[in-house]
Amino acid sequence: MSPSSPSSLLPPPRHHLPAPPPRGALALGIGFLLLSLLVALMLRLGGRPFFQGVDDHWAASASGSADGVVLLLDRLGGPFGLVLPLALIGCLCVYGRWRSGLFVFTAAVVANVLVLLPLKQLAGRPRPPYPAVLVNDGSYPSGQVFSAVTLVIVVAVVVFPPRARRWWWPVGGAYVVAMMASRVWLHAQWLSDTVAGVVLGAGTCLVLWRAFAPMLEEEARRMAAGSLWL
Repeated sequence: MSPSSPSSLLPPPRHHLPAPPPRGALALGIGFLLLSLLVALMLRLGGRPFFQGVDDHWAASASGSADGVVLLLDRLGGPFGLVLPLALIGCLCVYGRWRSGLFVFTAAVVANVLVLLPLKQLAGRPRPPYPAVLVNDGSYPSGQVFSAVTLVIVVAVVVFPPRARRWWWPVGGAYVVAMMASRVWLHAQWLSDTVAGVVLGAGTCLVLWRAFAPMLEEEARRMAAGSLWL
C-alpha cells in the first residue's frame, strides 16, 4: 500500500472558504466567452449592428456630465481600480492563502490583459461621440464593467462565507449596475458595451473558477485543518 499524501490526511473541506464553483460553471463560462467573441467578430466585419438603435436611444438620454459619483466610478474602473484586487491579494498571501491570491490575480489582473484587451482590438468599435472623460480606443467591451464584475465574483469566492455571500451578491450587483450606468452617462461606452463587459467578466471568472477548483479545494482542506502554510 502506498503511503498517504499529506493532503489525503486532511479533513474534508467544509466549503465555507473558498467557495466551490457552481455546477455547469465551465460550460456556462465558455458559452459567455464564445458569445462575446461572436459579437466582436460581427462588429469587426463592419456595418450597423442590430442593437445600435437601443444604444443610440440610451446615449441620447444620457447627460454626459463628469462629476460626483460617476467620476468616482470612472476612477475606480480605471488603472486605480487595480489597487483593490492587489490589496486583496496581499491580504490573502499574508494569511497563507496564496492559492486564493493566485486565483484573484489571474481573474482580476491577468485576464484583463489576455482576454479583455485582445477582444477590444478585435472588435475595434468606436466610442460614442463626445465622451466626457478621457478614453482610449476600443469601446467594446467595457473594461471598467469587466473589472467590476471580476472583482465582485472573486471577492464572493474567497472572502465571504455562504451566509454573508447571500447579501454580497445584491451589493456587488448594484455596484456593477452603477458602473454600467456611469459609462453610458459619461458617453464613454455604448450600453451594449457595458452588457458585454458583464458577460465577458462572468464568463472569464466561471472558467477560471472551475480551473482553480482543485487548488481552492485544497486550500479549504488546509483551512479546516489549520495548516495553510504547508
